[in-house]
This record gives sequence, C-alpha cells and structure tokens, in this order.
Amino acid sequence: MSPILPLNRRTAALALSAALLVPALAACGSSDDKKDAAASPSASASAAPKAANLTVLAASSLTDVFKAAGAEYEKTHPGTKVTFSFAGSQELAAQVKQGAPADALVTADTKTMDGLKAETNDPAIIAKNRLVIATGKGNPFKVAALKDLADTKLKVVLAAPEVPVGRYSKQILDAQQIVVKPVSQEPNVRAVLSKVELGEADAGLVYKTDTLKSGDKVVVVDIPDAENAVASYPAATLKGSKNAEAAAAFVAWLNGPEAQKILQDAGFQKA
Repeated sequence: MSPILPLNRRTAALALSAALLVPALAACGSSDDKKDAAASPSASASAAPKAANLTVLAASSLTDVFKAAGAEYEKTHPGTKVTFSFAGSQELAAQVKQGAPADALVTADTKTMDGLKAETNDPAIIAKNRLVIATGKGNPFKVAALKDLADTKLKVVLAAPEVPVGRYSKQILDAQQIVVKPVSQEPNVRAVLSKVELGEADAGLVYKTDTLKSGDKVVVVDIPDAENAVASYPAATLKGSKNAEAAAAFVAWLNGPEAQKILQDAGFQKA
C-alpha cells in the first residue's frame, strides 16, 4: 500500500505529474496533426495531373492548329506528350467504335460527337468555323457567289455527305436551292482543298481556316453569313482512356486562354 502523503506534499506531486503530462500530450497531438496533414491532398497536388502520353483523335481541319497547340501544351506541361491522329470526323467515329486506343476526341460537328455518347464523356465546344468557296489560282471562272457553283462548265469538288464539311455544304446549297453536280466527293476537307490547289477542280467548299496556308494556289470567296453554316468543334475525353486525368486536363486546356489564342490566331472563331 502506498503511503498517504500530507496535503501540501500531495498537491506538489500532482502539479509535477500534470506538468510532465502536458508536453507528452502535445507531442502526441503534433504527431497526429502531421499524419492528418500528410493524408490530406493539397490543392496544388490535385491540380497537377500526372504526366502521360496522350493520343488525341482530331478532325482533319484541325491539323495545322493542333500541331501548334500540342507543342505549346508539351512545353507548359513537362513530361506529357501529345500525339494526334487526324482524319475525317466520320473516320474518327468509326475508330472510336472499334475500340482504337486513344484518350480524347475532337470532331468538326456535334452530330458525330452525339453519336458517340456511349464511348465519350461530356463534350465541350472549343471552337467554331465557317465555309468559304476555294477556287483555282487566279479564279479564272470568276466565281463570286454560291450560285456560280451551279455552272455546269465548272468542275466542282465537295466532301462526301457523311463528312461534316460535306454535310454543311449540302445544307447551305439546299437552303439556296442550288444544284451542284460534283466531279468527286472526298473523304475530308483537306482532300477537297488539295484537288483545287492541284488544278484538278475549279472550285470547292472548304472551311475558311483550311485556306489560310494555301497562298496564291487558291482564291477564297467568302460566303455571306445569311447563306453560310457555322461548324462547331466539340472535344471530349474517351471513357476507355488509360490516362483519364491527363486527358481531362488537356480537354480543359483547349478552352483556356492559351489554346483559345492559338485557335483564334489560326482563324477559328471563339466557342
């Protein structure tokens, strides 16, 4: 049995025990706080996706601008590499449905993207575009308006109707009740422009942005807004992506100020 201390000595002993106990409790609390802090992700860590090799399927009309955008993204996101695969939107859709390994998709129309809801996450419009008439060097047939494309002396080339630019072309021609019999229907907008540049066609309907690097190979004839169509470019991550976080970061970046400046400098309109 412990001896009973006098009151004054007992008080002193209790005070000493309490003094020794407080630092020990403080040390335990400090250790637990550090563990909790370590377990809680910081805002900066969550904002920085892991580096990855991204594969982006993109419409042909984005070829030049996305090469520039991809280079800028890699520069500002060290460790991430972006590889693009360009084709007509309908070809890209077929690749997605067949399970092609990719992380994100950007089409030249909302209709194609809407048909891939089972394979994509929610899309966002990143840019818009308009159609123009591209004519041969010097515009020898003096094409000045859509109605001139009905001239049977002209060799007119259009994109196939299942291609977004082909669908837009049909839409604006039908609205003006203009009948055009194309000498060929191409799989994408770049193929249409190439035919005109090479002199294999006298005129064709293409996106305005595609003609900016043609120089004097073609003459561009603008189409009034009232007779034109607006092409919207939706971007979405793919549900089958193995780099979901990095893919989402890239798609979000496309709507940010850096990417938007690159797109608008290339002639695309603001989303």
